[in-house]
Amino acid sequence: MRTIGNILWFLLAGLWLAIGYVVAGALACVLIVTIPFGIACFRLAGYVIWPFGRTVVWRRDAGVASGIGNVLWVVLFGWELALMHAVTGLLLCITIIGIPLGIASWKMVPLALLPLGREIVPVD
Repeated sequence: MRTIGNILWFLLAGLWLAIGYVVAGALACVLIVTIPFGIACFRLAGYVIWPFGRTVVWRRDAGVASGIGNVLWVVLFGWELALMHAVTGLLLCITIIGIPLGIASWKMVPLALLPLGREIVPVD
């Protein structure tokens, strides 16, 4: 079922959301100071393109720098990416088949807002 979910996700939302993350990552890599944000965007693009079968957990070793980075992230990139997920979730929920995918998109909103200090791991 994960494969079918991932294929549907990729076709209906994943590709477009991943493109948004890659564009945000490229913009973040323009300045040397924001390169870590660009790396986070590229990491999240890989997760957003094929999410089922993986989950996001808090890293225990994340410190104060992650908290400060998340505040800057929300101001610079996070709110736009979270808005993308919210709108995508709303559009997916128009059809009955898209409702589970829309809910999955809404579950990614907190990750889009506060990605630093989190790690993507396999479910198994």
